[in-house]
Amino acid sequence: MSSKPTNVVIAGLGGQGVIKASDILADVAFSAGLDVKKSELHGMSQRGGSVSSDVRFGERVFSPMVPEGEADFLLVIAADQVAVNAAALGKGGVLIEPAQIDESSLPNKKSVNVALLGVLSLHLPFSIEAWTEALKRNLPEKLHEANMVSFRIGRAVRQAAGQER
Repeated sequence: MSSKPTNVVIAGLGGQGVIKASDILADVAFSAGLDVKKSELHGMSQRGGSVSSDVRFGERVFSPMVPEGEADFLLVIAADQVAVNAAALGKGGVLIEPAQIDESSLPNKKSVNVALLGVLSLHLPFSIEAWTEALKRNLPEKLHEANMVSFRIGRAVRQAAGQER
């Protein structure tokens, strides 16, 4: 991992699991021994409004906020939030969006956030075991199986498209 932090912006609408997805990502990076900073912008999240969370990790991170135009990854859970958050993505950054996931293949439509983390996981240097453990630590036991299936679906969709790391 380079000395420059990895910048990830996760965006969507209230109730879609934006904050939960950022918690899982931060957990994975922290468990790998990296310095992790996270910030959240809730807006009108309880009414389905825009929500975003910045996660930065690396050898040393000084600020939790991803500077505009410097996100290495923009993970968007709601399709209508892609354009709203596009300015966050840096040159050469990767957009991960719901169009990449066939929601009808998910065991639970609410787990699209975890499926998109599956797509993101192919771009990051963390093991499947690290992701699995973070998912288990951050989700209730009754949701583990469905979310692991969703995570694998996200990884398979990206791999099928030939865009894995």
